Amino acid sequence: MPLSEQEQRLLEEMERNLYRNDADFVQAVGGRRGGVDYRRLTIGVLIALLGIGALVAGVALQIPVVGILGFAAMFAGVLFSMTRSRRGAGQPSPVDPVDAARGSRQSRPKAGFMDRLNDRWDRRQDGQG
Repeated sequence: MPLSEQEQRLLEEMERNLYRNDADFVQAVGGRRGGVDYRRLTIGVLIALLGIGALVAGVALQIPVVGILGFAAMFAGVLFSMTRSRRGAGQPSPVDPVDAARGSRQSRPKAGFMDRLNDRWDRRQDGQG
């Protein structure tokens, strides 16, 4: 069942607030959404397929060394395809975690629902400690 317009707006607002206020989450997911590196994925899948072939050949020919190398190639291909390249590490993310953690809530013209809840929570914590 599709979301109503109000639910979609609420979901988008919650997502914006999450990226704006939760620096740890943004840093954990890398600050970028989507962004599949198809080149790495393709190379990794090809290496894994070659590894499967070598593994099957090693079992069929009863040569354990070929099978072990095939398994290692499979493992390396999957790891290669699933890890991110370090080449793009120097590029700034769309939401900078430092700015998100440092940003003042009072500077925004209109605080959302989650911002108001966070402000109330912060005031309660400051009052108790």
